[in-house]
Amino acid sequence: MMRRFLLVFLLLGPCVPAQAQLGLPSLPSLPLPNRIGPLDLGDLRQAPGRLLDRTPLPDLGRLRVDQLAGLLARHPDRLERDPFGNVAVRGEILAWYPSQAGLEAAAAAGLTVSREQDFPELGQRLVVFRVPQGQAAAALVEALRSADPEGVYDFNHLFTGSGAQGDSDAPAVPGPAGAAAVRVGLVDSGVDRSHAVFDGIDIRQWGCGGAQRPAPHGTAVAALMVGRSAHFSGSAPGGVLYAADVYCDDPAGGSVERIMGALGWLAREQVGVVNISLVGPRNAALARAVEAMLARGHLLVAAVGNDGPAAPPLYPASYPGVVGVSGVDRRGQVLPEAGRGPHVMFAAPGSQMVSAVPGSPPYRQVRGTSYAAPIVAALLARQLQRPEREAARRALAALVREAASASNGSISNAIGHGVVGAGLRIDPSRLR
Repeated sequence: MMRRFLLVFLLLGPCVPAQAQLGLPSLPSLPLPNRIGPLDLGDLRQAPGRLLDRTPLPDLGRLRVDQLAGLLARHPDRLERDPFGNVAVRGEILAWYPSQAGLEAAAAAGLTVSREQDFPELGQRLVVFRVPQGQAAAALVEALRSADPEGVYDFNHLFTGSGAQGDSDAPAVPGPAGAAAVRVGLVDSGVDRSHAVFDGIDIRQWGCGGAQRPAPHGTAVAALMVGRSAHFSGSAPGGVLYAADVYCDDPAGGSVERIMGALGWLAREQVGVVNISLVGPRNAALARAVEAMLARGHLLVAAVGNDGPAAPPLYPASYPGVVGVSGVDRRGQVLPEAGRGPHVMFAAPGSQMVSAVPGSPPYRQVRGTSYAAPIVAALLARQLQRPEREAARRALAALVREAASASNGSISNAIGHGVVGAGLRIDPSRLR
């Protein structure tokens, strides 16, 4: 009921900051990307049957949990678990605009400032403390919260992608008139700009010190937003994509600190709609960044995750005001592994579909809420080029009306207001 009230308030009343929580992205999107160079032109001329990798998809039920466990096992020197079992960067504590009392408490506890970052667009500052060797981060987080009750202190949690594609590394559909003018943001792993679906498309990138780190998840999600080719079309084909890579082949990639840095960049670039196909635990510092973005008039779209209908809420989709998106198959049935709850606002195609990936074959089947969220984000971006509160409410209200017309106006914990973008699915059969 609270989420329903918030949606009505968002559409009709003044926009105010809201608390929210981030969910860890499934590691298929956090994959440490395969380094594959530009596509060979022969791949683009090959028989249609070779365009699509038909490797069976994994079961998404425990995929995120198992992949995080594997990442932790491989990098115990860089990563650790918080008291609730969530994976975070080892020995780091995030402080969102700490007060003098908080800084003094940190110094008294032996914490040192590892780095700082200002977010003038969000009106805040992030400080990363380094935990002294041999001390437990959890105890120090609680000590800082007690010393500075108004402050925000948390772990530097990791977030992962919420979808899957085949393990090896569709005819075009017409796009909307004026799609080339669409500007939309993406927080994910790297995008393979050399892929045919991005020919002639303006992709502005952030992260990795300017280096290119193409990855399957980021490439597939980006293609579903702005990609176009003889075999494929995204939701806003030819749009301008602002793509932030928060992984960069780093075991500690996908951290809250990097996601906040990406959001700060997108705020500076005045990108109205941002897609975050990542999920993770509730994090107080990230919640503040989300609140600030929403207060500026941005729309944040996030996948609800694939941990199952009975799983606890994942973030950022579960933060109030964030547009949570679930996935459906070609019959409009909700994916059995998709999250449920009042944070689900819409559903979109998330199964029995293909997208672009690095390498050859250049397309793969994809499945998961990660691939539904970018469709919704691009649909909203058609109506919201730059952050503006009233325009954001109008764009969201228009999509609510479209979804409600297909669901007879009912609202559910499975598909929210209804399914949108059903006609944008590229079915695998079309690439045979």
